[in-house]
Amino acid sequence: MTDNIIIIGGGAGGLELACKLGRKLGRERVALVDHHLYHIWKPSLHEVAAGTLDMNQEGLSYSMLAHDNNFTFVYGSFTELDLVRREITVSALEASPGEIVIPERRLRYTRLCIAVGSTSNYFNTPGASEYTVSLNTPEDAEHFRIRMLKQMTLVETRKEADPDARVEVVIIGGGATGVELAAELREASNAYISYGFQRLDPEKDIRITVLEGSPRILAPLPERVSEAATELLKERYIDVIPGCKVAKVEPQQVIDDSGNVYPADICVWAAGIKAPAFLASLGLPTNKSGQIEVTDRLNVKGYDDIFAFGDCAACVTEDGKQVPPRAQAAHQQADYLYRRLVRNARGEHVPDKAYRYRDYGSLVSVGTQTSVGNLMGSLIGSNWFVNGLFARMLYISLHLMHHKAVLGLLRTAGLAIARTLIRRNTALVKLH
Repeated sequence: MTDNIIIIGGGAGGLELACKLGRKLGRERVALVDHHLYHIWKPSLHEVAAGTLDMNQEGLSYSMLAHDNNFTFVYGSFTELDLVRREITVSALEASPGEIVIPERRLRYTRLCIAVGSTSNYFNTPGASEYTVSLNTPEDAEHFRIRMLKQMTLVETRKEADPDARVEVVIIGGGATGVELAAELREASNAYISYGFQRLDPEKDIRITVLEGSPRILAPLPERVSEAATELLKERYIDVIPGCKVAKVEPQQVIDDSGNVYPADICVWAAGIKAPAFLASLGLPTNKSGQIEVTDRLNVKGYDDIFAFGDCAACVTEDGKQVPPRAQAAHQQADYLYRRLVRNARGEHVPDKAYRYRDYGSLVSVGTQTSVGNLMGSLIGSNWFVNGLFARMLYISLHLMHHKAVLGLLRTAGLAIARTLIRRNTALVKLH
C-alpha cells in the first residue's frame, strides 16, 4: 500500500494542511474527511449570523478545492478509529431516511491528522444547551440570522399596537465571538431599517446585551484593548455587563447568580469552548477538557503515526504553556506538520525540532469599519495597541491570507474584487 495521509476536519488548519500536502504529494496520497460540503472561515461566522455576509456566496466547495489542490475529498462524518488496523470509518450518507446514497466507508491510513476543532462548553449551566444558539457551524449562524429576521418582523408588525415592543438579544460571553457579534448586529440592524423595517428604531427597539463573567470583556487581551472595545460597544448602544455569572437560561430570559433577570428573545452562547465529546471514545489520551494530548511534535502521545492540532489538541510547548485555541495557532501547526509530513512521505530525514507557538497578537472586529487589538505579542516581549481603520485592514488581511493558502494569490485577488463588486450591487444585509 502506498503511504497515505488522512486529515479529519476541514477547518482553517485542516484545510490548509490538505491543500499544501495535496499540491506537493498528489490526490492518491492525501485525503480530507469532513461532514460539510463547503468551507467557511470560522472567524467570519458572526457576519453570517448578522446577515452582512451570505454563506452561499462565501462558502468554498471542498470538492472544488480538492480538484484545484490535488487532494481527495471524502464527504461524511468520522465515526470510528481502529488503532490496530490503522483504519477510520466514515459514515454512510442518506438522501432521506433509509435511502443510502453513499455507504459507510473504511479508509486505511499511514498517517492520520485530526483537526476537528471545538464546540461550545456550557459548563453545566441549566438551560444553556436547550435555549441558546452557538456559532459553531455555518448552519448555526444561518439559524440565528433567520431567527433574528423573524423577531424583527414580529416586532415591526406589533409596533402600532404596542409602541414599547422590541427585540431583546442577550449574548453570554464577552470574548472575541461575543464582542464581534454584538457590533455586527448593531450595524446590521441599522441597515435593515433601509429595507422595510420603518417602524423600528435600531438603537431603541433592538436591544443587545453582552454578559461577561470576568471583570472585563476580552479578558485574555491587554486591558487597553478591552477598554477600547468596551467604549466602542457603548457608543453603539450595546449594554456591556462585566462580572455577571449566568446561573440559568430559560426560554425567554437569562438569570444570573445575583437573581438579576435579562429578557431574551434570542440568546447566544459564546462563553467558552471544548473539544468534541466523541474524541474521548477513540482510545487516544485526552485531558480533562476532552482535548487529545499531543507532544511538542504534535503527534498523539504514544502514537508516532497519529497527529492532532488546532482547538481539539492539547499541546504544551517548551515553556510549559498550553497553546491557546486560536486560528493563528492552527495555521502555524499546519505549516509545521506540512514540513514534517512531506519529508516523511519522501523518506527524507525529519529534523527533531519541536513546534513552537508564536503569538503575533490578536485583532477583534467591532463592526465593518473598525477593529481593535494588539500586535506582535510575545514576539518582541511587548504589545502594540492598534485600532481604527488600520486595525480593520489588518483584520481583513487575515481572512485574505487564509484564502491565499487554499486558493492561491491570483484567485484570492480575483475573489476579493468580485465580492467587493457584488456587495456594491446587492443589499447590505441578507433579507430572506
